[in-house]
Amino acid sequence: MVRWILIGVLSLALIGTGFWGYREHQEKNAILTQAENTYQRSFHELTYHMDLLHDQIGTALAMNSTERLSPQFVEIWRLTSEALSNVGQLPLGLLPFNKTEEFLSNIGDFTYKTAVRNLENSPLTDEESETLKQLYSQSGDIKDELRQVQHIALENNLRWMDVQLALANPDEQVDNTIIDGFKTVEKSVEGFNEGNSQSSVIGTSSNDHKYKYLNGDKISEQDALEKSKEIFNVENEENLTIAESGEGSDVPMYSVSYHNDEKRAYMDISQQGGHPLNILVSRDIANNQISLNEGAEKAQDYLESFDLDSMSLFQSSEYNNVGVYSFLYNENDVRVYSDAVEVKVALDNGDVLGLSTNNYYMNHSDRDIPEPDISEEEAKEMVNPNVDIQEEFLAVIDNDLGEEVLVYEFLGVLDNDTFRIFINAMNGQEEKVEKLDGTEINFASNF
Repeated sequence: MVRWILIGVLSLALIGTGFWGYREHQEKNAILTQAENTYQRSFHELTYHMDLLHDQIGTALAMNSTERLSPQFVEIWRLTSEALSNVGQLPLGLLPFNKTEEFLSNIGDFTYKTAVRNLENSPLTDEESETLKQLYSQSGDIKDELRQVQHIALENNLRWMDVQLALANPDEQVDNTIIDGFKTVEKSVEGFNEGNSQSSVIGTSSNDHKYKYLNGDKISEQDALEKSKEIFNVENEENLTIAESGEGSDVPMYSVSYHNDEKRAYMDISQQGGHPLNILVSRDIANNQISLNEGAEKAQDYLESFDLDSMSLFQSSEYNNVGVYSFLYNENDVRVYSDAVEVKVALDNGDVLGLSTNNYYMNHSDRDIPEPDISEEEAKEMVNPNVDIQEEFLAVIDNDLGEEVLVYEFLGVLDNDTFRIFINAMNGQEEKVEKLDGTEINFASNF
């Protein structure tokens, strides 16, 4: 009797396990099908939007009316945003696709900045017209490449889940047709970017705007290694590797990496003057032993060790026992957003884990900051009266056209939300309004 009871119980358990396994299999298949459908939709929409983008740029070239040109540029900007959104939904996280995204972003920046200005008073320059022609040609090439990938994918019934599998397991032999096609697109765009390094499409990142404050004598590779040992706090070069940037890089630099059993570190250091542009250190972080304020003091001292003086703390936050600090250059009590620097500090022992000075060395200069034409009280009248202003500053920011402007910066509260409002200190125009979340907006993040 007991034997039959045990057999019955085991049979029920086996049936239950089988049913559970079947349900799990069904749910897994449903998730995979949903993901595949999302990838297919995003890819076909990307191809469609690139078709439209090419056509709309061509239409802009044929236009002669400044009245119609601005809305046309707005439409091109909208399409680049749609295309970027499509790219972001494809399983390309493990496949470098940054050149294509940068190309689309540059089209968006160029068309947006052109659309918001008065084209009646400031029509397209010859250089901008030439840029538009180049964009038309380049977008056409990308469109054709994507259409070719689409044709092959449809003809061979290729699945995007296989693409994700191939990216996650590069050693396995699977059909890489889609990956190869996107690599071709990326390689083509890389050529466009190299050929257009002087193009006004780059906007505020044009060559004469990049790294204009690097000073000092040129350092050798050995000098860079010596500086790296000091910054990484190591005694010998045993675990250090160094490489020199190639032709076409934004600035001649050395890239230095270090690793041992406890930590990994990486740094970009400029050849001109030996200035660290990026530092990243990765290691296990223990429980907090110092406060966020103490971390800020260590970050400030660290900046001063590189002669980055007159930097004032703009904001700070804590993530996983690491303090993240943003500093703005301060000139005679005027905060300069363009010259932002960011530092990461481990709150277990105060070690600096990260530094980004790119914005500072790109933008810093000996500025002639004017006196405001309107008073602070006059600027406040331009702010929504429902905003309860808590703090005010004078600041220099980049406006939507990439131009530095002097502003009154107001930090205020409206319906339990905090906003940062920038009013032009010369004409009272509202330049920007930004809603802050709980940790504030990270203006200078490069990590």
